Amino acid sequence: MPCDASEFLQQRLDMVAYQLERRGIHDENVLAAMRQVPRHCFIPGQLQDMAYEDRPLPIGYGQTISQPYMVGLMSAMAQPDPEGAVLEVGTGSGYQAAVLSLLFKQVFTIELNQELARNAERVFVELGLQNIHSKQGDGSCGWEEFAPYQAILVTAASPRPPQPLLDQLADNGRLVIPVGSKPGQTLQTWTTRQGFFHCTYSIPVVFVPLRGKYGWSEVDWEWYDS
Repeated sequence: MPCDASEFLQQRLDMVAYQLERRGIHDENVLAAMRQVPRHCFIPGQLQDMAYEDRPLPIGYGQTISQPYMVGLMSAMAQPDPEGAVLEVGTGSGYQAAVLSLLFKQVFTIELNQELARNAERVFVELGLQNIHSKQGDGSCGWEEFAPYQAILVTAASPRPPQPLLDQLADNGRLVIPVGSKPGQTLQTWTTRQGFFHCTYSIPVVFVPLRGKYGWSEVDWEWYDS
């Protein structure tokens, strides 16, 4: 049964007011997008009543939908551009891509897990989000065909910023990425200007690992349990 996007409206408004605005996210375009996008439509049915709580939730295959605050923060850090293109690495549930679709002209999103990619595409169609282009593949390599991007968001922890993603940034573009190991990471923003890169550090975070050629191998990631 298609998800009813009109449900949970008051919870969505409260989420933005208490979880985003009160924590310092004041980009009006980001706030408006998160008031509009129905987060519950991207969550398994048995968990939809928890969709607007202040926490990540499991979506299967060892993956999660990020905490609403984190989605809002990363969206704001990307500095939305209504005429620009954004690449998301790690589609997951599709919720972050849906928010970005109201902030950028074109959204390109890549998911390694085929079932998650299919589920997200289905919700994009149900909600009529026609400016999202998705595919299944290794997001750590980026999506060179449509580069350069004004912004790139990585929704999984990487050992370092993948070079292909840095290479696919437009001049003055921004790569927002959690960098670190299993115990925890730091949210970083990499900007490029005339071939030079600059990194700024934000808050400590905990994400699932980025897989792929430029991400974490399962062995190296699990080593941090020992």
